[in-house]
Amino acid sequence: MKKILFALTLLIITQSASAQLFSKEKIKNNENFDKARLSWGFFLGLNNYDFQFTYKQDLEDILVETTSGFNVGLISDLRLNEYLNLRFEPGLFITQRNIQYSESYFNGIEHNDSDLLREVKSTYVHFPLLLKVSTKRFNNFKPFIVGGFSTALNLSSNQENPDDNSVGQFRTKKNMVFYELGFGIDFYLYWFKFTPSIRGVFALNDEIVKDVDPNSPWTSNVNTMKTRGFFINFTFQ
Repeated sequence: MKKILFALTLLIITQSASAQLFSKEKIKNNENFDKARLSWGFFLGLNNYDFQFTYKQDLEDILVETTSGFNVGLISDLRLNEYLNLRFEPGLFITQRNIQYSESYFNGIEHNDSDLLREVKSTYVHFPLLLKVSTKRFNNFKPFIVGGFSTALNLSSNQENPDDNSVGQFRTKKNMVFYELGFGIDFYLYWFKFTPSIRGVFALNDEIVKDVDPNSPWTSNVNTMKTRGFFINFTFQ
């Protein structure tokens, strides 16, 4: 599913950019849009989050089944010069990941099928501060790359829950730090600016909360568990 969404977004961006680039149309929509010092907008989109594990011992990998989630948020844009913009994009990102353990983690331990699966639901409130680097505008479109750092609050975190995996509770931390990299194209339409973009996010800190039992089959072999993923956002300004 995520490969299909990624391919469709790339196709839309490529075809639209080609149409703009090779069109003989020279009339510029919203010609003075980028001259404003401050601009505002909102975005809607899809996300796909994953976990990256590192291990203490060489056992079978923990598998992560990803699902497509939903993004929504606001944009404030500060123009620094013709090519640089500083952006603050607070947003709500809802997702779910299913973690599948191998039975090798439970050697000598009585268990059932439900012990091999953990559902991790996350509701992140992202606070990214990003630098947008754009090319020169061509007719009614302008490509760009974007990067920066963000903090996130996981509203679905159960970090303070005293129960752990021994009673079915997989715990994750509440506060996260990410770096983000992406690219997109601004399209200047008659009434507003429309921007499809793709962005990768990568956690800098460990997200797992270890079980009380130091020999827990769910967490004892995990050295770190870090979130990674990508967004497809559609922005309106």
